[in-house]
Amino acid sequence: MVVAYIRPDKLFDTVHEQLQAVNAYALANELSIDDEFIDQKSRNKRLEQRDEVTSYFQSKPDTTLLVYDVWVLSTNMEDLIQMFSCLLKNNYTVHFIKQSVIMTQQSNGMLLLGLMDQVRQTIQNVSKKVIGRPKGSRSSSKFDKYINEIIGFLKEKKSVSEMARLLGVSRSSLKDYIESRELKELAFGSLVLQTPQNAEEEVINRILCPNEKEEVKI
Repeated sequence: MVVAYIRPDKLFDTVHEQLQAVNAYALANELSIDDEFIDQKSRNKRLEQRDEVTSYFQSKPDTTLLVYDVWVLSTNMEDLIQMFSCLLKNNYTVHFIKQSVIMTQQSNGMLLLGLMDQVRQTIQNVSKKVIGRPKGSRSSSKFDKYINEIIGFLKEKKSVSEMARLLGVSRSSLKDYIESRELKELAFGSLVLQTPQNAEEEVINRILCPNEKEEVKI
């Protein structure tokens, strides 16, 4: 079974941005997504407050899990360690799409440490930034909650007018949303992700020790 796990956050990536990357990755790797779990719980919620997702994961052992980025699982280091441990205990195969790496029970320990350190760096960088959305990111939309239905309608080649009628929304606003989010390209797999070579090595090499600065690549 293949599951896509989406968890949006106002400081990081929206539902659309994550779904876009997850679906493009699945198409590129010939993976058929059987279920999508969109978790609206705030990233400030601890694992014990996220019963729905923990119960869901525990009920589906031996699953292939597609996750956009490591922080999606948790931004709390203690919870992230527990999440990693429980997913691996239940024989999950976890694909981290942004990093282009796969975590399994056989993974190198340094890879797991590298993934955790990326979350640490991400949270540290966010705390240093000025208030406001990251440059180049899109704000959330009232249509985000319909995104799976819209992609399904596009695959069925429904017109924008028909989709708007079925969803009970404005045709012009829906048309703008589809175009701005490139949903036609997403629906038909024309958005292709570039997978870097030696992705695991890159994750490990990005671990930062105290007083060590990240190398700037030219």
